[in-house]
Amino acid sequence: LPQSHHMKIGLVGFAGSGKTTVFNALTGLGAPVGFGGEVRLGTVRVPDDRIDTLSRIFSPKKKTYAEISFCDVPGEHGSHKKGLSPRGLQQIRDQEALCLVLQDFNNPALEGAPDPLMDLEAFHTECVFADLEIVEKRLDRARKERADAHEIATFELAQANLEEERPLRLIPDADLDRSLIKGYGILSDRPLLVVVNRDEEHAADPLAGKLDTRIKELGAAGLTLCASIEADIAGMEPADQEEFLADLGLKESALSRFIRSAYDLRDLISFFTVGEDEVRAWTIRRGTNAHRAAGKIHSDLERGFIRAEVTPYEVFMDYGSEAAVKNAGKLQVEGKNYLVSDGDIMHVRFNV
Repeated sequence: LPQSHHMKIGLVGFAGSGKTTVFNALTGLGAPVGFGGEVRLGTVRVPDDRIDTLSRIFSPKKKTYAEISFCDVPGEHGSHKKGLSPRGLQQIRDQEALCLVLQDFNNPALEGAPDPLMDLEAFHTECVFADLEIVEKRLDRARKERADAHEIATFELAQANLEEERPLRLIPDADLDRSLIKGYGILSDRPLLVVVNRDEEHAADPLAGKLDTRIKELGAAGLTLCASIEADIAGMEPADQEEFLADLGLKESALSRFIRSAYDLRDLISFFTVGEDEVRAWTIRRGTNAHRAAGKIHSDLERGFIRAEVTPYEVFMDYGSEAAVKNAGKLQVEGKNYLVSDGDIMHVRFNV
């Protein structure tokens, strides 16, 4: 079976940031809020009108949306010092992408006014120091074992950036061989989404000022929401949700906004497979070729790849059926190196 292809995002945040409430706003799960020590998981479908439309046309036995899994990583409690415990760090390292929840509302349980910028810096610094420790250990060992020059240079580059408190995610792939640092749980190389959790009055205000600038400098994406209200809305029937969101001055749910930010941040796109058995969305990085995309569906398709028959979604909708697309000469027959676009409907021809 192909491995699961959905993005796994860990929600992290200091005590009192409203992290579990954000988890509830995104998943609609209504997890209990408070000092819970256990990891909570929630998987959500990525809403996509194109799948709904294709399913009306093909009437498949099942329709499968792309998915995102959220993991509510237990908060850091019991100390006034803001920091990440070794156990907390390990649970964060298991996540593919990180979502840092920042408190930007008055929380009566906490002393002092909210300072999301300070919390962002505290988290960033923690990640950099944790990474530096790993990189320096690895570098010492590589030098002792006289590892090859390329490997040593890779860890030296990582070290130099971390010493400047630059997150590794800012280094382009061309400069940093990520295959060498992959297994080490480097936090500052993970994609980072920052959710600024506000009070109701400011829920729809755009992100601005120093906080916005700093989020961009760290190579992260920022999003604002009022988690307490969005969590209530997420538990409602879809028909009622729009009305309540409109009252807040919002057009779409926290989840929809979050997914768009996450897809943009990771440069993700969706392609589709269609038929009477299943209409399904597959998530890939932009710039993935047809051969690799076929492997997402099944390893047999990658091994025995002959060609891909591709119809862009818009073209399909113009003609209304596969037969009509073919008759109009609009079916694209593509080889292994074709770069798949967002919305491509793809049939892979293969032999095994």
